[in-house]
Amino acid sequence: MTTDCEFVYTDIISPVGKMKLVATARGLTAVLWEGEDYKRTKLSTPVRDDQAPVLLLARQQLSEYFDRKRTVFDLPLDMQGTAFQLEVWEALLTIPYGQTKSYGDLARQLGDIKAVRAVGGALNKNPISIIVPCHRIIGKSGKLIGFAGGLKNKSILIDLEMKDRAPTLFDL
Repeated sequence: MTTDCEFVYTDIISPVGKMKLVATARGLTAVLWEGEDYKRTKLSTPVRDDQAPVLLLARQQLSEYFDRKRTVFDLPLDMQGTAFQLEVWEALLTIPYGQTKSYGDLARQLGDIKAVRAVGGALNKNPISIIVPCHRIIGKSGKLIGFAGGLKNKSILIDLEMKDRAPTLFDL
């Protein structure tokens, strides 16, 4: 990275709006929604660095994802959270492209079906949207619920990944 600051960022324009990519020297730390501050994710304020290698790689891979040319991300991640949050976010990475799980499914995968609310809280703090795919978590009824980027963007991301399914499945 070209700066002494721990966090650097660049902005991208995507089909779900302007996003801020944030990284450290260790890896991508956040993909934040337009207008989002750092309170939800508890990250320090970054400085702009449009040439940081991990940010360039993230920009490229997100572009490929939105063009339906990438179904798996291959980026160094520097996830920053509590031990439980990290466990939940790691579990999100196991959900394949084009598939969804409920909050309960994820809690069961983590070994405690009673942890549904705690799982929801960890998902709410996920700073690496799209790449750590919290958009793939839906309500047990199949409805779209809870998403930092808004339900419209969640629907766009799920529809993008499930292009062969009928779009009415994910109508709000």
